[in-house]
Amino acid sequence: MTGQVRVTIDSEVCIGMGQCEMLAPDVFGFDDDEAIAFAIEGATIEREKGEDIADRCPSRAISIVELDAAEEGH
Repeated sequence: MTGQVRVTIDSEVCIGMGQCEMLAPDVFGFDDDEAIAFAIEGATIEREKGEDIADRCPSRAISIVELDAAEEGH
């Protein structure tokens, strides 16, 4: 499959390496106070790039979320 997806980050699992934010700063942010990453609300990313970043996450805290038909513009 191709196209856009959303991502989520499990804040209980994230260890705050910040690699995701470095790779896609328009999709991920970093909370300096909590020392964890977060997904920017409403942001989407190309599936292949999102899957690559999720695979690179050292704590496996990132998940891919499929867009529903309304979000895809159908």
